Amino acid sequence: MTAQDGAKDRGSSALEAERKAERLTFSGPAQWMIVVFTLAAIGVAINQLFNLRLGGYSLLEGMYLYVLAGLFLSLTFITFRAYGPPSSHVPWYDWLLSAATIVIIGFFVVTAGASLDGGWEYAAPEKAIWASIALYLLILEGTRRAGGLVLFFIVLVFSLYPTFAEHVPDPLNGFTQPFTDVIPYFMISSEASFGIPMRAFGNLVIGFILFGAVLQFTGGGKFFNNLAMALVGGYRGGAAKVSIFASGFMGSMSGSVISNVLTTGAVSIPAMKKTGFSPRYAAATEACASTGGVLMPPIMGATAFVIASWLSRPYVEIMLAAAIPSILYFFGLFVQVDAYSARRGLTGLPKVDRPAVLNTLREGWLYIAVFALLIFLMVAFRWEKTAPFYAVTLLLVVNQFNKNDRVSWQGFLNIIASVGRTLSELVAVLLGIGMIVGAFQATGLTGPLANELVHMAGDSLTMLLIMGAVTSFIFGMGMTVTACYIFLAVVLAPALVQAGLNELAVHLFILYWGMVSFITPPVALGAFAAASMAGANAFQTGFEAMKLGGVIYVIPFFFVLNPALIGQGPLIEVAVVLACALIGVWFISAALQGYVSFVGPLNSSPMTAVMRLVLFVAGLLIAAPIGGIAGLSHFMLTLVGFAIAIPPLAIAWRDGQGVR
Repeated sequence: MTAQDGAKDRGSSALEAERKAERLTFSGPAQWMIVVFTLAAIGVAINQLFNLRLGGYSLLEGMYLYVLAGLFLSLTFITFRAYGPPSSHVPWYDWLLSAATIVIIGFFVVTAGASLDGGWEYAAPEKAIWASIALYLLILEGTRRAGGLVLFFIVLVFSLYPTFAEHVPDPLNGFTQPFTDVIPYFMISSEASFGIPMRAFGNLVIGFILFGAVLQFTGGGKFFNNLAMALVGGYRGGAAKVSIFASGFMGSMSGSVISNVLTTGAVSIPAMKKTGFSPRYAAATEACASTGGVLMPPIMGATAFVIASWLSRPYVEIMLAAAIPSILYFFGLFVQVDAYSARRGLTGLPKVDRPAVLNTLREGWLYIAVFALLIFLMVAFRWEKTAPFYAVTLLLVVNQFNKNDRVSWQGFLNIIASVGRTLSELVAVLLGIGMIVGAFQATGLTGPLANELVHMAGDSLTMLLIMGAVTSFIFGMGMTVTACYIFLAVVLAPALVQAGLNELAVHLFILYWGMVSFITPPVALGAFAAASMAGANAFQTGFEAMKLGGVIYVIPFFFVLNPALIGQGPLIEVAVVLACALIGVWFISAALQGYVSFVGPLNSSPMTAVMRLVLFVAGLLIAAPIGGIAGLSHFMLTLVGFAIAIPPLAIAWRDGQGVR
């Protein structure tokens, strides 16, 4: 078997596992446990975040996080099997593990006050040590089931790292501590499993995951797909453009690239193939759109909330900063699809297959109103923690007046069960990677490691960024997006910030490069999953996705070198660099596809390759919001870019005769 066949098989296996997981429906005691525990967790979160003090009592933050962890980690053993394919049958030993989780975390809930007063994280009594070890083993198993073997081994090695840190060569040399001191620190301190990742979960993530699920189950996904189809479906390449918009909205809500491919791809890929797109191109388009959805405000999956907690900044600030890079990514994807369609003479969807814009808006105005309410509450009142609960309430109330998509009792149970499975998976992963954070805190390694990375880069900012991009890409292949981000926020981000880069831009940089692996071989799970659905070659789809999503490889370098591209700067500077970036992305996309949208083709001249390369370089010079290359300022580089773009644009105009 070739490496390509092996990669395709791995992609197909991952896709099949995801498909089975998506179709899983639990019944009997398992279903009721998922529903009851999820409702209990949501109730506890509402009581805590709204400070309702039901029963005249408010939980300590540590106690609150323990309660959420106990409820959802116990569900991990109900929803994920120890081995084999996904199954709704829960073996007896998984019930036992679930019960053990509740009992052990119950101990930490009951003793949370005494633990805080007595400093147990540094001097735990014997009973707390044994309870910590038991919880440590349960978290490892939960991480293995929810996050896979790669993440499990990474967490295992780093969780044990403090016990042999002094024997590791520089730059990873640190303080060694006994196993019986390290594990209680992980379980009790606010710097490890119950640190920033779980605080972000308890304060922000849980509400937005609930909002995304309710939005989809009440018809939000169908509305945004219909809206995209009504708005752009009739233009050339309309099916692919619908996929871009619909998958972007769905990905932002779900936060999962693979799940997004499976849901929207089931509709968009056949539609693209039917209107003339090759299977490979259709699959690549869906993979790129689904990947970009996780980076698109206002929800951005779960990772953006972790960034907000990590930087102690309002989530709105993270959302607004991510808006410009997201616009550039989707603009590049949109322009490439348009150029591909124009070059091949592909038409849009026939009118009979497209809903009317006014009818679509009339039927689904509620969803736009809900998004408007959500954003208004976050921006105007800074209610990031509570805004999604208000939006969910509005959705459920008004939904009952919608005869077509009214949520039934069974539908409500399905919503809660879906939320429970999603949150149990996320909690298991967050508890595991929290121990990675704790390991670096316990050994005091974070600061020295940042210094070593800067030293290894030879004081070269370019080399440090390249090292950071490669590291993010490698870890992104074996971890979930959130896990990858948290690991790199500990290991890599301090070095980049120490080099003088904007802190928020650095954290978005590692988030973007952690996402790259979903469309980049040899892993490219997003592209491989879409390829399996389209009946296309996996590796060819991966390389096509790399070209289509090419903007994702360069934009992070642009905004980390000039934070104006994430809105960090004077308004006039932000406007200028955004305008230049849009034009540059347009030229780069045209060079990649061999067609300049609204101008003409670049593939009919003997100098085709040269002209495409010239236009690509021109796009980079115009889009890059930096100066200093060859001693030229940003303004001068932009002028050079426009100057060298004139010949290829003139050839494209001549050959296209101005055809739009």
